Amino acid sequence: MSNRANIVDLERQGWESLSSGSGKAKEFYGSVLADDAHMLFPGEIRLVGKAQILETMGGPPWQSFEMSETQIVKLSDTVQAITYKVLAQREGDKPYRALICSTYSLRPPGWQLVVHQHTPV
Repeated sequence: MSNRANIVDLERQGWESLSSGSGKAKEFYGSVLADDAHMLFPGEIRLVGKAQILETMGGPPWQSFEMSETQIVKLSDTVQAITYKVLAQREGDKPYRALICSTYSLRPPGWQLVVHQHTPV
């Protein structure tokens, strides 16, 4: 499997885990987050570190999501970013649209999510 497929697959698996409930999300992100990861969300929400990020994964699951316009930016042999649009929805909420950027670093045991940012559109 190519590095591109690996990172695209990791992003899709992340959304699938967030659509399956907090237990699945914590399990997936517990395996892929770097210890020093940063996540930036609308509303000036900044989460720093694997432990803090995992603590916040208790919200309602996504009912649906659709990724589009996926692109990979190769920063080095061991660092790559993925950018894409997402359309997602939770039960009873308005659709959520955002541009997403996730940066991964190739570290043992594999690709680790280092920075993840949402820009609402």
